[in-house]
Amino acid sequence: MGTVDLTYGGLAVGMLLMLVPFYFLWRFRTGLLASAVLGTVRMTVQLLLIGVYLRFLFQWDKAWVNVLWMVAMAVIASYTAVSRTALRRSVLLLPVFVGFLSTVLLVSLYFLGFVVRADDVFAARFFIPVAGVLFGNMLTVNIMAVNVYYSELHREQAMYYYLLGNGASRFEATLPFLRSAVIKSFSPCIANMAVLGIVSFPGTMIGQILGGSMPEVAIKYQLMISVITVVASMLSLVVTISLSARRTFDEFGRLQPVFREERNGK
Repeated sequence: MGTVDLTYGGLAVGMLLMLVPFYFLWRFRTGLLASAVLGTVRMTVQLLLIGVYLRFLFQWDKAWVNVLWMVAMAVIASYTAVSRTALRRSVLLLPVFVGFLSTVLLVSLYFLGFVVRADDVFAARFFIPVAGVLFGNMLTVNIMAVNVYYSELHREQAMYYYLLGNGASRFEATLPFLRSAVIKSFSPCIANMAVLGIVSFPGTMIGQILGGSMPEVAIKYQLMISVITVVASMLSLVVTISLSARRTFDEFGRLQPVFREERNGK
């Protein structure tokens, strides 16, 4: 089965489909038309530019360049994640960055080294796409989990201090909030996994098949991608919460200001 390329003309015709949601966003007076158009334009330009960058990265294919690119991805992903929360950057940015970078490095090297058994785990055509998939999935999960964890902890401080006062360790006192964060952030992931292949076909797998891969090969890769994204999301969340706790609690276990409005005295 040969590779089926998508021409730029075909891509342009396909993009015309976006006129359908654009029309209804305008017709229903949602106020989202401008942001939807801007988002589509940004997505298109960014992906096309990434295609150019990746071509040069694949041709150059230096391990240190690929790792540096992954670090840059971690910086952007971390800043994006923190910006989408109400939490102080000084508290959360470094823990999120370390959680993202360490997890992606660990999981991607395990996947490429022991599962794919690539000759060179730092090869651009393996390392960069896998890192990109992991960052994308971790971003959504971590934003929701961190928001839920600190919002509920802040709102239910009386319960937290009650548990501490009755002999609970800091981990035991924060466990109800961590449990709630994990449940709310991972429930959609688990639900999607349960219907994968029956109700929904993931875009990665369909892209491989349309690109010329055999269905059996595409399915095996999609299965492992689903596994490593869940694993990476969980590990990065644990690392982020563990590291941020050093900045959000003092030596007596008291919760420090974590939200931006608290810093500003509002």
